[in-house]
Amino acid sequence: MRNVYLITAFACVLIFSIFGLRGTKFTSPPIDVFPEWAFPGMKRQPKYRPQAASEFFADGRADRAPVDHVVRADLPVRNDDHLYYGKDSSGAFARGFPAALTVDRKFIERGRDRYMIYCLPCHGAVGDGQGITKQYGMGATPTYHDDRLRKIAEGEIFNTITNGSTNKNMLPYADKLVPEDRWAVIAYVRALQRAQQGTAAEVTDAAARQSLGLK
Repeated sequence: MRNVYLITAFACVLIFSIFGLRGTKFTSPPIDVFPEWAFPGMKRQPKYRPQAASEFFADGRADRAPVDHVVRADLPVRNDDHLYYGKDSSGAFARGFPAALTVDRKFIERGRDRYMIYCLPCHGAVGDGQGITKQYGMGATPTYHDDRLRKIAEGEIFNTITNGSTNKNMLPYADKLVPEDRWAVIAYVRALQRAQQGTAAEVTDAAARQSLGLK
């Protein structure tokens, strides 16, 4: 008989817990089964709500503008195919650099900075494919100084940086480099190629002054 009472009581509690309070609106928080001391700092982490106030910043806002060169998924509408996709109006890989960018010494130096972080380990300091990863069994990395890569369109290099290359074991870098930085890396790669293939006769006074930003 005792078992019957227990089974009946269990059944009533189960039915009540499943159906008894359906649709009821509560004004107090639910029972906390796991206390804060059992999981310190995990259940109620300090955070700001969207558009909330903050006493930390001088302007009193929790929302902050992204820092320079941050990579974000919610980019504005990309209406420049050359800049964002490396394509021209016909859909082919574009040659040259987007009109929206100024290719100057500062731009190339930015490309060098990004190259040293993301590209040098595999492609080497001078772009010859002799990076440190080769010493650890990495497959052959192509050199930038062969005819194929010297003549390839800049837009195709941009596409490779963006989407990677499965046949060359190169992962995409779109999550690490914003489009402008990808073009800066390409400008630096072109500078590396020119450094290996250029001649002394091409280094004129006018070209030197232009590279230094002088008139």
